[in-house]
Amino acid sequence: MRALPLPLILAAGLAACADVGKYVWVDDYAPPAATDGPRDGYVIAPGDTLQVRVFNQDAMSAKAKVRADGMVTLPFLNDVKAAGYTPTVLAEQLQTRFKDFVNTPVVTISLEEARPQLVSVLGEVARPGQFPLAPARSSVLEALALAGGLTEYAKKDRIFVLRQGDTATRIRFRYEALSHADGRAPGFRLQDGDVIVVE
Repeated sequence: MRALPLPLILAAGLAACADVGKYVWVDDYAPPAATDGPRDGYVIAPGDTLQVRVFNQDAMSAKAKVRADGMVTLPFLNDVKAAGYTPTVLAEQLQTRFKDFVNTPVVTISLEEARPQLVSVLGEVARPGQFPLAPARSSVLEALALAGGLTEYAKKDRIFVLRQGDTATRIRFRYEALSHADGRAPGFRLQDGDVIVVE
């Protein structure tokens, strides 16, 4: 049986490497500029815990968790819609509503505890599934650790983050870069709804 010429072997190898589809390496990834988002950034969502303070009115102040229906329960006002608003906008709305009880209410709202981000990990990991991640610990390596690490069949240079928010981008990682804190990979922050696929 005759051996294949070297150029054919190289071409076959390149073809096998090229079947990963469209992606961008994490070091080349540029997140879209947030031009149409709220001015003060954070948007309240179910699962968040808010601290609502009414100046000099302890009886009206409260710590409240945003329920699944987007509402919080506050003294004097009962159920109030909070999800979808920034803390500044919600504070302005509450000031208007508290005027029925206080002459010039001053309301401040702070985020006491942010909801965990839900990230799915699929493919060649020990325990595929969906995992909650605290925003401060939302790295790809943390998510892989929660999923039990890579299996023996995992291709360590084919770890992808699928992000739906910016036209379904696939962001590619190498395990070595993640574990050795090399390049931009370790500092990459996952977002709620991201999907990690290990091939």
